[in-house]
Amino acid sequence: MFDRAYDIVCRDAATPVARLYALKGRAGEPEDAGLRDKNLSCARPEEAPIPDLRGVGKAECRNGAGLNYTIYTLRHGDELLSAEGLSAYDSALQIGLRALAADRAVGGEISVATTNAGDPAAFARVQAASLDPGQALAAGYGRNVEGSYAEASEFFEALVGRVRTKNAETSKTAEYYANAAMQQSNLGNMAEADRLFAEASKVADGSDPLFGRLFRNLKATHKLNKRDADGAIAALDTAVPAIAEAAGLSSRLAEGFIDKKLSQRLQIDDDAMTRLGGGATYLSEAERGTLLDAQSHYLRGVALRLKHERDAARSEFAKVLADYSSVRGGAVRSMHWMVASVSIELAQMAEAEGKGGVAENHLRDALRIYEADYPESATVLAVKARLAGLQAKHGAMNDAIPAYRQLVRDAARIPGGSEALRALIKPYFDALAAKGDVQSARDFFVASQAMVRPGVAQTQAVFARELSGGSDEASSLFRQSISLSRDIVVTDVEIARLGAIESRTPQEDQALVAAQAHRQQAGADQTALLARLAAFPKFRIMTNSALELEGMQAELKPDEGYYKLLIVDEAAYGILVRRDSARIFKLRATRTDLEKLTNTIRDSIVIEESNQLTTNPFDLSASHKMYDLLFGAVAGEIPSIRHLVFEPDGPLLKLPANVLVMDQASVDAYAARQKVKNPDEFDFTGTAWLGRDRLISTAVSAQSFVDVRSLPASRAKRHYLGMGQNMPTAQLEWAPHSEEGRDACDWTLSLWNKPISSAELKLASQLLGGFGNEVVTEEGFSDTALRERDDLKDFRIIQFATHGLVTAPRPGCPARPALVTSYGKRQSDGLLSFKEIFDLRLDADTVILSACDTAGAATAAATREAGIGTGGNFALDGLVRAFVGAGARSVIASHWPVPDDYDATKKLMSLIYEDSSTRPIGESMRLSQNRLMDDPLTSHPYYWAAFAIVGDAAKPLSGGTANQFAGAESAANEKEARQ
Repeated sequence: MFDRAYDIVCRDAATPVARLYALKGRAGEPEDAGLRDKNLSCARPEEAPIPDLRGVGKAECRNGAGLNYTIYTLRHGDELLSAEGLSAYDSALQIGLRALAADRAVGGEISVATTNAGDPAAFARVQAASLDPGQALAAGYGRNVEGSYAEASEFFEALVGRVRTKNAETSKTAEYYANAAMQQSNLGNMAEADRLFAEASKVADGSDPLFGRLFRNLKATHKLNKRDADGAIAALDTAVPAIAEAAGLSSRLAEGFIDKKLSQRLQIDDDAMTRLGGGATYLSEAERGTLLDAQSHYLRGVALRLKHERDAARSEFAKVLADYSSVRGGAVRSMHWMVASVSIELAQMAEAEGKGGVAENHLRDALRIYEADYPESATVLAVKARLAGLQAKHGAMNDAIPAYRQLVRDAARIPGGSEALRALIKPYFDALAAKGDVQSARDFFVASQAMVRPGVAQTQAVFARELSGGSDEASSLFRQSISLSRDIVVTDVEIARLGAIESRTPQEDQALVAAQAHRQQAGADQTALLARLAAFPKFRIMTNSALELEGMQAELKPDEGYYKLLIVDEAAYGILVRRDSARIFKLRATRTDLEKLTNTIRDSIVIEESNQLTTNPFDLSASHKMYDLLFGAVAGEIPSIRHLVFEPDGPLLKLPANVLVMDQASVDAYAARQKVKNPDEFDFTGTAWLGRDRLISTAVSAQSFVDVRSLPASRAKRHYLGMGQNMPTAQLEWAPHSEEGRDACDWTLSLWNKPISSAELKLASQLLGGFGNEVVTEEGFSDTALRERDDLKDFRIIQFATHGLVTAPRPGCPARPALVTSYGKRQSDGLLSFKEIFDLRLDADTVILSACDTAGAATAAATREAGIGTGGNFALDGLVRAFVGAGARSVIASHWPVPDDYDATKKLMSLIYEDSSTRPIGESMRLSQNRLMDDPLTSHPYYWAAFAIVGDAAKPLSGGTANQFAGAESAANEKEARQ
């Protein structure tokens, strides 16, 4: 009755890679109907052998971009069938043509490789923007089932964005919002999930029986993610409308009449779709309702298992399987995941009852389903991790450790792999910490790098998206790396296939030799390409490549140490790497313990009350307790470490390490002073601070520290650029002056009316000297002006004095890391977002963020109120990484604004700017901090501990010399004289 066309999409291709056509009664080809690219250059078609088909024509072409392109055509009854697209996807083209001819789904192996270059969520976002809403919705559901939640989130968020811009079907608005909420819940962003669920509720059609069931299930799943079993059961008890099959569709179809209402119904009423498709296997509304009810039984069973009501849980799981089997005899392949999920639940209950063998059988049942339907997915990794955990629990650690080691390697290349493992890999780290030998340290160091924090994953998704869509050399090389990686993996598969043939024909021998030669050349090309990409900070900051332990040790000097904190669920681990040794250990504290202690320490430094920053006496006892928890196992090593590189995790992201107190004697001495008459409770002189006798660097990852250490100095010719002191909105006629019409999650305009003084910028410019220093403030300091500057790469030191935003504006809103700027006249929101920072072109030795909240949460209380559990995630993983990606070698970021009392700012920063090209920045920081530590008026950490050096504190503030700047100034003066 109708012509048909389908897109073929691939996970890491930004646009559809191929198309399928079934054209009724056509003598010509798709190009005759204006459907084919007119820039194709094709050879004469030849007959191609495809299983189950005869008379297939194949044309090899090149498209306008110079890529190989294949066209298959087949005359089938009164239809012309065509499958055409990029030649790299040939196996998908062949299966697609077979499916068109059979008018049903057909089986087959697709040997297209996917790549995890950068972050797959970046491609999901670009892909979501290029697909129609129905395709994007299906892709989002698929990624969710695979466990690739970051990718799924990109699809659903893109659909929500289309609704907001009125570029998507509004009848599905509630579904888009609900699924976007679900992915945020899966990623652990509960406050954002709550907000999106609320948005879905506002627009939901309460009379829709299918969406009612879906929404009920999603809300219950969200409750389970919160470990709220009772809340999940309450959600599942929500009444939903009964299902009554739509009538009259078939007769209207027979008349050839499709109006808007019928078009929408066709998306869900599969009885009608079955008639239209000539026997296609679409599900009816009643069948879909049954499967959604089966899912509700599954969720209820999970909740009951969490409540330890196992018999009741098993009863619910039996209902799941019964409902599933009642629909098409259990032949709905897209719901196999639910059967596998039931097997995993049964396995967990069997394990809890000490039935290890039964648990293993259930897990292997689930694994068979996932490997068949979702190969190379995060769900497969998760089941394998459960099996390894079962081995570890029952004493087969010698088998479990190699299994975990392989899982860590696999997680690096499988989308969502890190997130899937993070919740299941604790037995591996426990075993490695217990063994404590050299090999265990090696394994721990590599595995710990695979445990990417959610904040890092979300940030890298944005960065990879920005890079993949760019037009500069780095973007071009990045896209080439994706294509080349795919080519290598496909070639490896072909070599393995040919090598496995016991008695090869001469043609197969020739094909094997050719494939091996191609693989060798492709490997050499890839090595060269990655070497070129490594020169671009935008690429380095995105990669999750794991550094071997020996690689870190080779970079460390004898008096240096690298300390990495790792938090997995509630367990916390540490590893201290020295040049000739490494030691791993489990902390005697849980995540919750560390969170509470961190908040106690932070609140004793500075806390915001009634919009005012308040300082209380510093809690030395809590600080020493934290030091003992983190470093107690290696306390004997710390005195010999002159430069400590600290990679924090979890709550420690929002606490500067230099405020930790190394000995109990300092605590006792302070307590004794408080017993005298009229004690000074703010006098902390004589305290053995961790930062007193050593340089301290903060690292975002092991690889990033090594990268920064190996980078050459900036080649910029100008010394210093300072920017800050934004213009209040009331003084700019083009800026908003009222909250009316602004988004509920926008920051209030009062933030722009409290600019941070530019005094520090002017002081820095004066102390640094050099050629071409510049300080930009007020109206000139706008996001628009910054984006339009093309000379940022000419400055070695760039400093911002402004508010940094890393928490959410209010509960239920997402955190959007940014720096406050003045409002520009065009396309301005008065914010320099971390995406915009990443797109800046810098060549700076150091970026200084003298702004509130750029290294951690402004206050622990503000962070808790905003609903962000780990506080500094978005600061360290957002703003700082963005500046490093833009081209900064190191970033000096502040945890709170340094006060002007007692001339503290000038005392702290003056030494940092002195000898900026020779003395290590960490040593300058240490000397200036010691000056404040030893003065009773400024010995409280509030005055001296705000700044963290993210990068390498052993490098100078600027690599430029006085002679170099003088030479640049002379050359500029001569040029000006000639003009």
